[in-house]
Amino acid sequence: MFTPLILAALAVVAVVTSFISGIFGMAGGMLLIGFLLMILPVPVAMVFHGVIQIAANGWRSWLWRRHINWGVVLGFGMGSVFSLVVFSSLAFVPPKWTVLMAVGLTPFVALSVPQTLAPNIERRGQAFLAGAIGGALQLVSGVTGPILDIFYVRTGMTRQVNVSTKAAAQVMGHLTKVTYFGALIADPAGRDWQQWAVMAFAAVFAVIGTTLSRGFLDRLSDKQFYYWTRRVILVLGAVYITQGLWQMAAK
Repeated sequence: MFTPLILAALAVVAVVTSFISGIFGMAGGMLLIGFLLMILPVPVAMVFHGVIQIAANGWRSWLWRRHINWGVVLGFGMGSVFSLVVFSSLAFVPPKWTVLMAVGLTPFVALSVPQTLAPNIERRGQAFLAGAIGGALQLVSGVTGPILDIFYVRTGMTRQVNVSTKAAAQVMGHLTKVTYFGALIADPAGRDWQQWAVMAFAAVFAVIGTTLSRGFLDRLSDKQFYYWTRRVILVLGAVYITQGLWQMAAK
């Protein structure tokens, strides 16, 4: 399964996607899961995605560790665990097109409402809510997409606090996904030692991409960071909506 060509492609994708996420704190994971689903079965792709993202987000958290808002991370982690418990006890899985459409429409709705009503990860209870929503989406579609980013885009955080806190929180979310698809489903992935060797290989390149992104984030101002973040969120939302419509039409 893992030919030299696939390994080379995986290395490049891991570097590029972690580099993108290292600058904006988003987008890379969506591109990565798309690539993995082309070459791997769904449960294996989910575990691969989770391990690579844990490496990238974990290293990003370490690079910016002094800026992390640990209160947000704790609340997000509790929400992620809540979703894991719920999904482990229920068999309900919504149609994929429904999830895609909901995720895609969310940033357009959230960015159009007044500041006082918009999601904000720093407000009481919203980190838990973001973790619960993000955890559910991780287990259904593998990525959280722009739906989590709307909790961050209207905060008063600096770009370093935003990226580092989001990265640390995402480690919690991806841990629940790896646990679910690697241990709790009927036919869990990750039982082949070769898969773990390849995941470790890809994780190294994810760390490299994350490290390379640090200088670019340093050169951005907070104003530039949020300017481009909002636009990236809307572009990702449009991509999700298109995918949802495509899947709905194919039914």
